[in-house]
Amino acid sequence: MSEIDQNNDGSGCSAKAPYALRVLGDSMAPEFADGAVIIVDPNVPLFDGAYVVCDHNGETTFRQFVLREQEYWLVAVNERYPAEQVDQQRFDVRGVVTQQARNRRAGLKHAKHYVGEKAQV
Repeated sequence: MSEIDQNNDGSGCSAKAPYALRVLGDSMAPEFADGAVIIVDPNVPLFDGAYVVCDHNGETTFRQFVLREQEYWLVAVNERYPAEQVDQQRFDVRGVVTQQARNRRAGLKHAKHYVGEKAQV
């Protein structure tokens, strides 16, 4: 079986293809407002400071990945939510947020990009 076949769930989309998600809640505000649309790319390597969608503690969550003194942390932008230290064996990154779609009706015509020249973890 080819790599494409192995990564296809039958929906016509590869498991490695970028996808869009809608942000729910205010934990990542003000950078990502409730209802914002983000583009997640499973192919982008994890790096310090990346916004990530990951599985942690039985839930899928959206946080900023931070590396502090060789420890992994998931940090909400909204300071009302506590940062969580994570065991690198116990969380699975689904993808790195590469951009935030903008609302043309609100006068925001261009997407905001979050991935550039960053070091890999």
